[in-house]
Amino acid sequence: MTGTKRLDKILFVIAALFALGSMPLQAAHIIGGVITYECLGGGNYRFTMKIYRDCFGGGAPFDSAPGSPLEGTVTVFKGNSSVPIKTLDLGSPDITNILPNISNPCLTAPPNVCVEEGVYEFQLNLPTTNESYHIVYQRCCRNNSITNLINPGETGATYSVELLPAAQTACNNSPTFNDFPPVAICTGEPIDFDHSANSNDPGEVLVYSLCSPFDGGGTDQTNATAPNGVAPDPDLPPPFQNVNFLPPYNFLSPLSANPALTIDPNTGFLTGVPNVVGQFVVGVCVEEYRNGELMSITRRDFQFNVAQCDPTVVADIREDDIVTLQGEEYYVVNICGPQVVEFDNQSFQQQNINSFNWGFNINGVDTVLNVWDAKLLFPDTGTYYGHLMVNPGLTCGDTVLIQVNVFPGIMVDFDYVYDTCKAGPVTFTDLSSSGAGPGSIVSWDWNFGDGKSSNDQHPLHVYQVPGELEVMLLVKDTNDCAGIKNATIPYYPVPEYLVVAPSEFIGCHPANIFFDNLSYPVNEAYSVLWDFGDGDTSTAISPYHIYDEIGTFTVSLSIVSPLGCAIDTIWEDLITVLPSPTAGFTYFPEQLSNLQPTASFTDESIDAVKWKWSFGTTGISIDQNPVYTFPDTGVQAIVQVVFHQSGCTDTMIQYLDIIPEVRYFLPNAFTPNADGTNDGFRGNGSLEGATDFHLSIWNRYGERLFETTDPDEAWNGKKDNNGQLAPQGVYIVMVTFTGPRGQPFTYKGYATLVK
Repeated sequence: MTGTKRLDKILFVIAALFALGSMPLQAAHIIGGVITYECLGGGNYRFTMKIYRDCFGGGAPFDSAPGSPLEGTVTVFKGNSSVPIKTLDLGSPDITNILPNISNPCLTAPPNVCVEEGVYEFQLNLPTTNESYHIVYQRCCRNNSITNLINPGETGATYSVELLPAAQTACNNSPTFNDFPPVAICTGEPIDFDHSANSNDPGEVLVYSLCSPFDGGGTDQTNATAPNGVAPDPDLPPPFQNVNFLPPYNFLSPLSANPALTIDPNTGFLTGVPNVVGQFVVGVCVEEYRNGELMSITRRDFQFNVAQCDPTVVADIREDDIVTLQGEEYYVVNICGPQVVEFDNQSFQQQNINSFNWGFNINGVDTVLNVWDAKLLFPDTGTYYGHLMVNPGLTCGDTVLIQVNVFPGIMVDFDYVYDTCKAGPVTFTDLSSSGAGPGSIVSWDWNFGDGKSSNDQHPLHVYQVPGELEVMLLVKDTNDCAGIKNATIPYYPVPEYLVVAPSEFIGCHPANIFFDNLSYPVNEAYSVLWDFGDGDTSTAISPYHIYDEIGTFTVSLSIVSPLGCAIDTIWEDLITVLPSPTAGFTYFPEQLSNLQPTASFTDESIDAVKWKWSFGTTGISIDQNPVYTFPDTGVQAIVQVVFHQSGCTDTMIQYLDIIPEVRYFLPNAFTPNADGTNDGFRGNGSLEGATDFHLSIWNRYGERLFETTDPDEAWNGKKDNNGQLAPQGVYIVMVTFTGPRGQPFTYKGYATLVK
């Protein structure tokens, strides 16, 4: 092999490598599962449940297994009912190990890669019915380190199977998957796994798809069997929640792969090339059809882990480039100027390397070294070829071919000049040279120490920050030889001009102003003095200042550099502070409703000459003391904006809650004699905003004579308002409805029917 076999090989492993340690009841070991069934006839079924766990994850053992603190259960639901019809305690599972199988003898799986399969079998008698049976097993939790789920450590698992009515009638057997996905697969290579299932019944069609795994179980460990416990008993009914995938992942794209992970709908062949390290939950469903009718859906989920695998032997060195010459890959090492080169041997796995061999031809002389890191003198410019072989002659050996390019050396230097007192540009002059000859330097990369850069050979740079600035120049020549020089520039001139913002201010009292010093260069090493014109000063570079007085103010600023250079400026009448009003109001009444929606507002502002009112989103006014009727209920923001003669404003906001009131009354008698007066019995009042209205009328024998959900519909004295008139007498009335804000109302009364 050539040096293309490198440490970027990644192992695609189905295993959980995460241990929860101190959480003995939380089944953080679960990494997959599936439930299938076999019809035995006479309503009897044999169910097989396979649960997969990480052997070395440190989580809880299988439920009902020796040493497990929990007895596993499955729960049976019928139709859409949430009440279980059966709860079955599981027996101890039959446990086997699924070990990684690496076909390439020169690759080894990572340590602690192991999956255990726990198989539970149980039988149930489920009489044939026109409703589905749901057989459910739930546990928390999956591994905290899963890559493609949100909050994976709080995400559990639900494994279930639905026994459809058609399957019951036909005494159907669910499909069973033929194999478990391989424990180990290397990235960059196709998965190519046959995920097909056996239909177990002749003449059936199976359709495969990627589907979402289900969440299940809670995180409560103190009460493990509660509905939100880690092991609900009974298990919770459908519908089940899908796991929450972390974008950009979803059930159709559950892991990073190129080509993407896909499954052939007809054959169940799973393909894809994973390319990102991580742990990924994947779901696969198989739908079973007989004569076009759906008989069952079998759902299995499992955890993929993408991790580094360990090649037994890989020859490698630290290189500058990899090139292909006559079909062979060479690792290129470039040096500038004749010198001794110490090759960095990065070959691995070192524990499997028994021998190594370096070979070079230098000026016609073959040199062979049997040391780990070779040191060789390359006495002149030119190109040299060699190799590094590890385990030469053995099956799992490897070789990397080497090309050494020795280029002429390079020398880097530069100079600079600037005015040390007054801010201005710094002139940089490149003085570098290359042994490759005049004009061979092709790039200049300047870093001026202030976050700015340039690729000019002789740049001019204007600094906006002072200080001890570290300047670096990196140059390269036509051979890509590079050299670096660093120099410290003490840069402390004063600004050429003093510039501040605001350049003018006319505002309202009190004026809180941020004086932004836009002058440069300046920092904390400079002496700064502001005079705000109202008796206050500041030494901050860019200060805040509050003007508590009304008037016009002159502002001045002076700056002295660490070298003693100074500059100052005065801004005449820079700040003008105008008088402001004060907003304020009251209102009456203090409580409004849909029955009393009108309020009177009283202005209590100070120094205002104009007013503007906003009553929620429903109205405005410019009166000083407005009266307003609210057209709807709810919380409304009342905004008062007042205006001073100067143009300055102030605002007050208060919130009013217009309460929706309900008033409802039941009469006590009616006369259904068709005279047009009091012929029907119904309630009266205001039901604006009420919902879920229900009125019913009963006789003394408990017979319901009338009911309605329409508050405007009346009872005419007849059963369901049809047929014969009921006897004269007293009847029971019951009314319920929900108020506008969700409060329940119940009325009970009597209706006296008078003929």
